[in-house]
Amino acid sequence: MNKWMNPYMALAIGVVTVSTSAIFVKLAEAPAGVIAFYRLLFSVMLIMPIFLYKYMHELRVITKRDWIYSILAGIFLAFHFILWFESLNYTSVASSTVLVTLQPLFAFIGTYIFFKEKLSAKSIISGVIAIIGSIIISWGDFRISGMALFGDILALVACALVTAYLLFGQDVRKRLSLITYTFIVYGVSTIALFFYVVFTGDPLTGYSQMDWLWFLLLAIIPTLLGHSLFNWAVKYISTNVISMSILFEPIGAAILAYFVLEEYITWTQFTGGMLVMLSVAYFLRDNKKVKPLDMAE
Repeated sequence: MNKWMNPYMALAIGVVTVSTSAIFVKLAEAPAGVIAFYRLLFSVMLIMPIFLYKYMHELRVITKRDWIYSILAGIFLAFHFILWFESLNYTSVASSTVLVTLQPLFAFIGTYIFFKEKLSAKSIISGVIAIIGSIIISWGDFRISGMALFGDILALVACALVTAYLLFGQDVRKRLSLITYTFIVYGVSTIALFFYVVFTGDPLTGYSQMDWLWFLLLAIIPTLLGHSLFNWAVKYISTNVISMSILFEPIGAAILAYFVLEEYITWTQFTGGMLVMLSVAYFLRDNKKVKPLDMAE
């Protein structure tokens, strides 16, 4: 990553690319665990040549604490993908994506407890407004009964898990390079997902060519160009800022769902989207404190 890359530029690219994730998952016909497994496996395979060539020596200096935190982050990421992908089988892209991106609910608490980060009244207000906007986006799609509610609950738990993943990353990334941290975390996630698929008995082969294409695109676009950029940016900006920015994801996902899956954008989604964009922009302006980019990681 070049020194000229601003964390907020990386954050913007990451948010755009992760917006494609729900679309690819919806298009794939494989079970949720299998989709998640191949997404992370292909990501690890793509990173591996760079890691082996330039960063493998860092393994010798990783502390016990960083190993523990990285492993926990990988496990949280694995089960985030499992629960979120599974939620898409029960509810719409809009509802699932909105709930899974309500990370400020957990990030504000987590960063205060673990990093003693304090938020201004303006930041808290903008966060609340953004969350309200996210709920409005798919208000008409929420159903308080049946399997849709089950899907909504899965997405909300997945939200808590990905916030934990980012919180651990915020600590470890202060000491590890992007490639090494990402390789370890994605590797742990891949192993965890493999055992999950074996436990559920889902087949690892026999899928269509289009499914394999969705697996690969999930690895390249929302993972390597999305989550990996978040992993890089979290070294310089707080998990709170990243979590707030990810609230833009439902907007991108809803737009893509309209064109690709023919899921119509309602007036509530448009109104909520405007609230999210305005509140997140205000939050970022109030919290734009970036550490000097002294490393090209």
